[in-house]
Amino acid sequence: MTETSPDHAQAPSFAELFTPKLVTVLREGYRPAHLRRDAVAGLTVAIVALPLSMAIAIASGATPAQGLYTAIIGGFLVSALGGSRFQIGGPAGAFIVLVAAAVAEHGIDGLILATFLSGMMLAAIGFLRLGTFIKFIPYPVTVGFTAGIAVIIFASQLRELFGLSLGHEPGELVEKLPALWAARESFTPAALALAAGTVAVILLLRRLRPHWPGMLIAVAAAAAATALADLPVTTIGSRFGGIPSGLPAPALPELSPARILAVLPAAASFTLLGAIESLLSAVVADGMTGRRHRANCELVAQGAANIGAALFGGFCVTGTIARTATNVRSGAHGPVAGILHALFLLAFMLIAAPLAAYIPLAALAGVLAVVAWNMIEVPAIRTLFRAGRGEAAVLGVTFLLTVFRDLTEAIVAGVALGAVLFIQRMSRAAGVRAETPLVGRDMADSDLPRGAYDEARAADPEVVVYRLSGALFFGAAASIGSVLDRIQDTHKALILDFSAVPFLDSTGANMIEGLARKARGKGVALWLTGAPRDMRRTLITHGLRPPLCRYGASVEDALSSRLWRVGREDTIAPGGPRASPVPRHG
Repeated sequence: MTETSPDHAQAPSFAELFTPKLVTVLREGYRPAHLRRDAVAGLTVAIVALPLSMAIAIASGATPAQGLYTAIIGGFLVSALGGSRFQIGGPAGAFIVLVAAAVAEHGIDGLILATFLSGMMLAAIGFLRLGTFIKFIPYPVTVGFTAGIAVIIFASQLRELFGLSLGHEPGELVEKLPALWAARESFTPAALALAAGTVAVILLLRRLRPHWPGMLIAVAAAAAATALADLPVTTIGSRFGGIPSGLPAPALPELSPARILAVLPAAASFTLLGAIESLLSAVVADGMTGRRHRANCELVAQGAANIGAALFGGFCVTGTIARTATNVRSGAHGPVAGILHALFLLAFMLIAAPLAAYIPLAALAGVLAVVAWNMIEVPAIRTLFRAGRGEAAVLGVTFLLTVFRDLTEAIVAGVALGAVLFIQRMSRAAGVRAETPLVGRDMADSDLPRGAYDEARAADPEVVVYRLSGALFFGAAASIGSVLDRIQDTHKALILDFSAVPFLDSTGANMIEGLARKARGKGVALWLTGAPRDMRRTLITHGLRPPLCRYGASVEDALSSRLWRVGREDTIAPGGPRASPVPRHG
């Protein structure tokens, strides 16, 4: 089921666009074999999500319990209501920067309110069917901001990696590094050893036993070593007092107008990144499975998941690429796997909550260090730098702004720069070529039918033919217009062929309209040929209709529609061309 359909096909109905994939899967017939596959995949993803959700929450300035609330509630709703068969929702590393900034500025209550508002925005974007436009993010932008986020995530874990004691850790990278250096005397060797051991176990198991839950095994081993050896490191228990063994009662956040206005910028940032990250994750799942997700349905589900997470004290929910890929590789059949992943996480919380108090924060920092490294797409970066200076510039600007300024600014600037480069390249692709109006020659670049050769028409100096090519839009209108403006009074007819023009915007149509008026003033007849119906409608809307111009299905039609002998009565007077029937073609 796709979000768009060809022009000749019937557009999908509202119900088709917003039917959750869970409903689709159940309609197809859900058998016990499918349930077994989904149960195995859900358990596998839950084992991966358990340490990761707590690590992301702690790095974001929230509590590990909030990370689990987000994964349970958000993950359940994303799978139950979403437009992707395999999407796994929960807290994502990409949000660490934004969430930490929101907590620092507005506190935990402000974070929950911003998450609630972001959910409403995401749902609105989905219902307005704007999901297709959100996917128009240039590839260098996604690679650049993902790499920038990875750098910030790693920098945020330096304190726990080295076991430093720091009263206040600045959020900005340029302020953070000097503050961490100033606290170097508090370095704890045991913390660094646990972090390094966690990273080593994860990488070793990934190489030797890729199907084992490396992150969970590494964190469990670090917790056991900390408890048995009584290591002097910070744990979840010593900092947070452990995690509760159940979900809290749902409650609405404070919805006062002043509070809403205060957190609105953070909510907008959550919405932008959440939409991009979720749809990117769904696209990755599509590429792995050959399925097609429903973008707008997915955004509505993300909105519901964020609202639900906020009601239970959680924070931002989005589609998570790594956990979604794990779900696919584990053999999931459909959304039931994601629902079971949330239920398994709830079971872990109910049963093993007391054991979480022994988990050292250095081990979770090691987990995030691995996550940060995996986020940097080294082959993609290398390819983009080889592709050209334009792609490299977009990637570099996005990366630097993400690291040193703000993620939202980085995405906006990257998209704007990418759009400028696209416009420049499209304008260069557009062109205009003057031709002698030879009728009947075999043109390699034309599908027009071969006609009879007429020497009088071929040698007629009063007719000039311009064949336009490429998109005739605001970026190319000026350069093409400067060529077309060179109309000489000796020409009695000007033919503009649009058969190689795939797109025409209002700027291009306005330029042609100005050319038509200039031609009429000089007594030159203007013919517009090869324009499809939609393009002709645009031209007519801008005033390009008889007697200002005439239309033909092809150049040959225009050439055949007048008498070509010099001195005949059809010779065009300076006052403008004599009216003649408009050929009804196309």
